[in-house]
Amino acid sequence: MSFRSTVLTLYPEMFPGPLGVSLAGRALSEGSWSLDTVQIRDFAADKHRSVDDTPAGGGAGMVLKPDVLAAALDSVADGRPMLALTPRGKPLSQARVRELAAGEGVILLCGRFEGFDERIFEARDIEPVSVGDYVLSGGELGAMIVLDACVRLLPGVMGAASSGEEESFETGLLEYPHYTRPVDWEGRTIPEVLRSGDHAKIAAWRHAKAVEDTRLRRPDLIERHGGASQAPPSGAQRKK
Repeated sequence: MSFRSTVLTLYPEMFPGPLGVSLAGRALSEGSWSLDTVQIRDFAADKHRSVDDTPAGGGAGMVLKPDVLAAALDSVADGRPMLALTPRGKPLSQARVRELAAGEGVILLCGRFEGFDERIFEARDIEPVSVGDYVLSGGELGAMIVLDACVRLLPGVMGAASSGEEESFETGLLEYPHYTRPVDWEGRTIPEVLRSGDHAKIAAWRHAKAVEDTRLRRPDLIERHGGASQAPPSGAQRKK
C-alpha cells in the first residue's frame, strides 16, 4: 500500500513542485506514494467564494473561515492524520516524521493570511505543526517539507534501509561531519582517523564530533536528549 497524501491549499498549482523531482519525484512516478490537492476555495458557500474574513476584535490581515476549512477537511477525512501548517504549531520532529511515514498517509492543511480561526482545532482532530521558528507566506512550503521528510523514509526510496540511521536528529545529535576525495584540498586534509581503516576508532571519532558539534550549534538537543552520554550507535561500527 502506498503512502497517500492530500494537501488542502488555496494554491494547488504549487504542487508537486520540488516533490516531483529527485528521490521524491521518482518514488511518486513509481507509485510508492501519491499526492492529491484540494482547492479550499471550492468549499466556500457565498457567491464571492470567500475563504477569509477580518479578525474578531480588530487587527491587521484576514483569517481563514472555520466553516470553509471544515467542509474541505470533511471531504477528505478518512482516518489519516490531519496536520495544519502554522507557526503556532508544535515543532516537527524526526520522531514524528517516522510515525507519519509508517502510516497510511497524511492530510495537510495549508494556512494563509493571519492563519486559521481557532475553532477549527476545537471542532476537528487537527494537529498544528510548525516547520521552524520563522514565518512563511503560507503553509505550502511547510507541507512540502513534511512530505519530503516522510517520503524519503518509505521502503526502497533511499535504497539501503540503513541510509538514514545516522543522520541528524535520529539519535538526538547532529550528524558527524563528512569528507571525501581529494584527500588534500587547499592545504586541508581528511582527518587521519577516517583513513585508518579502524572502524571502531572511526565510530568513536564520529560520535565525539557529533556531540561536539551539537553542543556548539544546538545545545538544546544536548539538554533534551542527553546526547553527550549516548554511546556510538552500533550501526556506525558496521557501516563502511
